[in-house]
Amino acid sequence: MTDDPRLSFKEMCARFDVTPRTLRYYEYIELLAPDREGRSRFYGPREVARMKLILRGRRFGFSLEEIRQWLLIYGKKGERQQLENWLGLADRQLTELERQRRELDSSIEDLRALRATAVAEMEKLG
Repeated sequence: MTDDPRLSFKEMCARFDVTPRTLRYYEYIELLAPDREGRSRFYGPREVARMKLILRGRRFGFSLEEIRQWLLIYGKKGERQQLENWLGLADRQLTELERQRRELDSSIEDLRALRATAVAEMEKLG
């Protein structure tokens, strides 16, 4: 057991349940910047925190470019313009998620009605 608080590449993939390809891509587009020692990569607390934000952003439906902006804001807490930009992104995404929820609710209602019709038809058949 090591005292190194950093995670290896393999540990980072396992901790966040992402593929090596995904992790390498996030590095390639500069969302993450691990420490490098030879061919090995190590992720410290900063990169772990950034990965949490990346995955949270993806769960909320943000694009990777929007997440990049989010990470810029995260790195510079308290700057009014950046926080205003973040609020705009959040408001837009909330509107989109609410629209998707309405569509999903409508689809569920339609499917339930269709299912009820099928059940009634089966009962007629005996």
